[in-house]
Amino acid sequence: MRRRSSVPAAPLPQRHGIDPVRVRLPWEGPWATVRDHLADRLPVPAELIDAMFAERAVHGVDGPLAVDAPFVPGAYLWYHRELAPETPVPFPLTLVHRDERILVVDKPHFLAMTPRGRHITETALARLRRELGLPQLSPAHRLDRLTAGLALFVVRPELRGAYQGLFQERLVRKAYQAVAPYRPDLELPTVVRSRIVKERGELAAKEVPGEPNSESRVELLEHRGGLGRYRLEPHTGRTHQLRLHLASLGVPILGDPLYPEVLPEPAPDDFSTPLQLLAAELDFTDPVTGEELRLRSRLTLSAWPEPAHRTRQT
Repeated sequence: MRRRSSVPAAPLPQRHGIDPVRVRLPWEGPWATVRDHLADRLPVPAELIDAMFAERAVHGVDGPLAVDAPFVPGAYLWYHRELAPETPVPFPLTLVHRDERILVVDKPHFLAMTPRGRHITETALARLRRELGLPQLSPAHRLDRLTAGLALFVVRPELRGAYQGLFQERLVRKAYQAVAPYRPDLELPTVVRSRIVKERGELAAKEVPGEPNSESRVELLEHRGGLGRYRLEPHTGRTHQLRLHLASLGVPILGDPLYPEVLPEPAPDDFSTPLQLLAAELDFTDPVTGEELRLRSRLTLSAWPEPAHRTRQT
């Protein structure tokens, strides 16, 4: 049995707030050189791989690798991938709370939390790393790209597990606000429980028969002009849970492109119809200091332009 070894630190700095790609070579294989392995592994022309070596862009633990560097089983190597142009998201990240351990911001609609798919440099994590000079910043939880509001990041790597654990163990009380149609026949507040599944490759999740694996509390704060402002408390964290639960109640969130039906994807530069969903509150006990933190979003929803943290009506 091979002994697990610790992963060495990357010899390349971040670029545009993005870590270099890390590759570990297989323990067995027919390749004579690192270049041969990458030519087999990467879905790019061999000429591009040769250019990466010529530019000294592929690094091992001891520095740049030559094009004829021998294949070493189990070795680590790093490189920066070429990034496709991205449409800038024209909304700021607003600081809500900062100390030496964590950073909490109001994330705007349309900005992804972390690099994934076609959203790499135009993400909250990459932006904050660049703008604040915090290369080791990491997210403590997830927030959908289309959802605005409070997002918590960890400044110090050694504390990452403590803050991520708060969310994984459901020790954070989260509350959202949403604008959706008003139904006078809908009895609220109510708790929605259902079984949600999200198939790989499918854009939308769905509710299916079976043991519930999701739970949300839905409360109407006020209504006017055929619209309601709702307060939502998720007790679980399934993908698109709040969006799906409101749609199942017959009050889909305004601007939702997936529920109750999947709509054609808008152009990348179309920011005209934001999802009217806001992560408005985060309450938790700081796992390091024991301090009680009550964080409130300063954003508003465009369909209901009042402070999101205003006192709810009874």
